[in-house]
Amino acid sequence: MASVNKVIVVGNVGRDPETRYMPSGDAVTNISVATSDRYKDKQSGEMKETTEWHRVAFFGKLAEIAGQYLKKGSQVYVEGRLRTRKWTDASGQEKYSTEIVAETMQMLGGKPVGGSGDGGESYSRSKPAEQSAPASSNAASLGAMDDDIPF
Repeated sequence: MASVNKVIVVGNVGRDPETRYMPSGDAVTNISVATSDRYKDKQSGEMKETTEWHRVAFFGKLAEIAGQYLKKGSQVYVEGRLRTRKWTDASGQEKYSTEIVAETMQMLGGKPVGGSGDGGESYSRSKPAEQSAPASSNAASLGAMDDDIPF
């Protein structure tokens, strides 16, 4: 039986990216992305909003781009896969952490703070021998939907 591990998140960056470099020299950038859902409470009739936070990890050239251009509050489209890691904390207790490993990223909204682009740039995770290239037309066409995103 085939399986699919695919995640798409469109939301706002919650804090400035944190970029580190592995001993191999490869970059790793981590961000948190907030997604919000608005709904009408059936009992009170008032509008309510819930927010989910998603951890996102970028690797390689995509990590360098995310670290350079994303800022707190930036709107971003991220496509990737879920990964759960198991680790042991200082007290010896086993912990689990689930994150999105990004494969494609598109900056949405207006001009990035301190950047020179128009906010519609798309980037994909490239294989080691390739350079970063614009993402597929799916992500590129999302730029036309900017006005429809309820943020």
